[in-house]
Amino acid sequence: MPNHLQGQTSPYLLQHTDNPVDWYPWCEEAFEKARREDKPIFLSIGYSTCHWCHVMAHESFEDREVADLLNQGFVSIKVDREERPDIDSLYMAVCQAFTGSGGWPTTLFLTPDQKPFFAGTYFPKESQRGMPGMLHLLPAVLRAWREDRDRLLAPADQVIALLREEKPSAAQRPDDKLLLKALSLWRASYDTVWGGFGSAPKFPMGHNLWCLLTCGEKLEDPTALAMAEKTLEHLYQGGIFDHIGGGFSRYSTDRQFLIPHFEKMLYDNALLMLAYCKAYSLTQRELYKEVALQTADYVLRELTLPSGAFASAQDADSQGQEGSYYAFRPEEILQVLGEKDGEIFNQCYHISPQGNFEGKSIPTLIPGDTSAERCVDFLPKLRAYRRQRYPLHRDDKVLTSWNGLMIAAMAWLYRVTGQILFLKAAQRAWKYLEQYHRQGDALFASSLEEQTGPKGFLEDYAFLSLGLVTLYEVTLEPGYLDQAQAFCRKVQADFADRERGGFYLTAKDSDPLLIRPKETADGALPSGNTTMAYVLVRLAHLTRDEAWAQAAQQQLSFLAGQAASYPTAYPMYLLALLEHAYPPEEVTVTAKTARDLPQQPWPFPLDAVVTFHDAPSDLHPLVNDQTTYAVCRGNTCLPLTNHYPQ
Repeated sequence: MPNHLQGQTSPYLLQHTDNPVDWYPWCEEAFEKARREDKPIFLSIGYSTCHWCHVMAHESFEDREVADLLNQGFVSIKVDREERPDIDSLYMAVCQAFTGSGGWPTTLFLTPDQKPFFAGTYFPKESQRGMPGMLHLLPAVLRAWREDRDRLLAPADQVIALLREEKPSAAQRPDDKLLLKALSLWRASYDTVWGGFGSAPKFPMGHNLWCLLTCGEKLEDPTALAMAEKTLEHLYQGGIFDHIGGGFSRYSTDRQFLIPHFEKMLYDNALLMLAYCKAYSLTQRELYKEVALQTADYVLRELTLPSGAFASAQDADSQGQEGSYYAFRPEEILQVLGEKDGEIFNQCYHISPQGNFEGKSIPTLIPGDTSAERCVDFLPKLRAYRRQRYPLHRDDKVLTSWNGLMIAAMAWLYRVTGQILFLKAAQRAWKYLEQYHRQGDALFASSLEEQTGPKGFLEDYAFLSLGLVTLYEVTLEPGYLDQAQAFCRKVQADFADRERGGFYLTAKDSDPLLIRPKETADGALPSGNTTMAYVLVRLAHLTRDEAWAQAAQQQLSFLAGQAASYPTAYPMYLLALLEHAYPPEEVTVTAKTARDLPQQPWPFPLDAVVTFHDAPSDLHPLVNDQTTYAVCRGNTCLPLTNHYPQ
């Protein structure tokens, strides 16, 4: 019999509708039931493309014996961490406080008033290797709940009190010391052999690389540029990049970026597209543009819905096995491509009898960067074979925040290539969000088949504002800039922490949790706070409005205090600081009509502040009755010219 998850807007929750576990979504009905029946809450947080979430679901949540224990003794709640980042943020912090680490699936036990008293991540069905199994854990928790509740609940108030203590961090005047300290920390953790930072597992962190590239540019630091470039090269060469279908997996399990954790997330690909576009704009190396193009091709082919919106992710698993979709035996390639072409492909991408992943081979250009150009014509046939061999689950949930990032990435790719299809893709995604996710100046966080989910969170407003500002910068259509400003004013009104500075993750009228979360540091995704800093700085440049300049300064000062001890955890903030401290080039284009704007790709720097006037005047004159450029660099304005000065 189906449980209470039917009709939800999360594919992750819908995956569990036929479990024998009587799941509830996060709702008052579940908590009221727990209070009425005096039962603890069993809370499970995950997402639809999570490998270990699948494992735990198959072992335990599809198992009648475990389900009976849960149904008899607990009220069970399922949460999609992508759809409810507020719940995930709070209880991930709880898990880390209890265990020293975190991850998904996140498993917690709560009182009916939402207080956590036990937390962990994956638990097997049966106890093994010192790890308690669900068949042992559930009866033990229930027994303590009934017989020794005071002792069981003792940690709950301590953990909540700890989390409620916001670490004091006085606002500071931001300066270059933070940037120099961050560069020093990045150099110390940089992998000089394989690129990236630290040891395995390695996450691509596109916003880190974007920041390093910008440090190399603004601070004229060749080592920052070199660290970013080597990392971008090795990311492409390794198996973390899908050489057949394009796009990047979530992270690498090894130093070499060879063996990935295979799920593909929309946000990773958006952030890496931005980084590769930035690298191309600085170096003009065709490799970087080509990787961005292949990634965009993957997004348009595999993650773009008929509505024009972008889906959230593709799964790591196919036929119950992680990575089987991406791995091949040499004879498979020969069978698909024929003997001659198959041998060329196997040699180029190191498809060998011994393999590099569980007896099979993930295509990779490691070791050695063998030219892959001769294999381009083979890829469509291999993509078609792979798709019919092992289908992949796609999470079709549309997230406002992640779509905002991809809108920015598609707009930048249009900016550096001039290919109109990328601009059209960004515009179609915004049109969908505008129609289904926007209500006045308020946003919904998600939708599934046009059915909206919860109210928007800080990251929804911040990331979508970034996308809209970027759309404005590549089109000069004022409607995009106007809407970005409206969303930012909504953030100021509903999310601001007026006592301590910064912005909360949730709006003031959101359903209350035990703690109103506030995230400042960046993770695999930039935080809403750091992204707001970047957007506010851009708005100040684009509008020359003193109100936005003051808002940007306040957010920069607030985050300076947060980032002081470990600035590499704040790369998006550092980008904002670079934009503020080293103002971008300002270009004013005056022409008779919009048709006289220069054709894409524009010759201006990628971060240039460009404004357009189609009404020549004394303030914005035409020289020689032709399109005219007024360019200011640093504190110097160049003479008016009909040709953009290189």
